[in-house]
Amino acid sequence: MLINWVVVPTCLPLVRRRCHLCTSERFRASGKFRVNAHHKLIDAWLLVLCTGCGDTAKLTVLERVNVRSIRPELLNRLRDNDLGLIAELLQDPVVQRRNRIALDWDNAWRLDTGGSDHLDREVIDVSVRFAARIPVRPVQLIAEACGLSRGEVKRLLAEGKLVSAVRLSGKLSGDFTFTLKR
Repeated sequence: MLINWVVVPTCLPLVRRRCHLCTSERFRASGKFRVNAHHKLIDAWLLVLCTGCGDTAKLTVLERVNVRSIRPELLNRLRDNDLGLIAELLQDPVVQRRNRIALDWDNAWRLDTGGSDHLDREVIDVSVRFAARIPVRPVQLIAEACGLSRGEVKRLLAEGKLVSAVRLSGKLSGDFTFTLKR
C-alpha cells in the first residue's frame, strides 16, 4: 500500500540577500508591491524588509513592460498586494535569477504524513509530494517522519533497505518515492 506524504509551506520563506546597511543576509516579504507607470510602460517591485535593521529593498518583478502586454488580472493582483502572488513570485526562478536571491525555507514548512500507524509495518512504500518547490534533505525528512536518526537512515540506505529511483543524498524539491524495508 502506497503512503502519501506532503511537504507543505507554513509561511513565506525568507529571502537570502545581503543588506546594504547592516550585516544581515535575510529579508522577509513585506506583503506589498510597488507599481510605477511611465507613460505606457510599467515597473513593479516586491518590497522586502531586512530582518536586521528593517530597511526596505525592492525585488524587480516587471521592468519597463508595456501595459497592454500585461494580463489585467495580474495588474489587479499587484494592486491588491495578493499574498498568493507574492508566494508565486518568490518561487519563480526568473525572479530569483533577475534579483540574485535565494530562498531560506528553514522553519517555513511541515511534513504531513497522515499519521504514524504505518511505521510498524515491515515494508512501507512512500510517495513524497511537494506543494511548493521547497528544497529538503530526503534523509532528514525520512528520519523525522519515521522516528529514526539520520545515521540510521544513511545505514539503511547503504544496506539497500531504503531504495528510491532518485538519489536521496543532497537536497530535493521535486516529488519522489521510496521503499523502506525493516
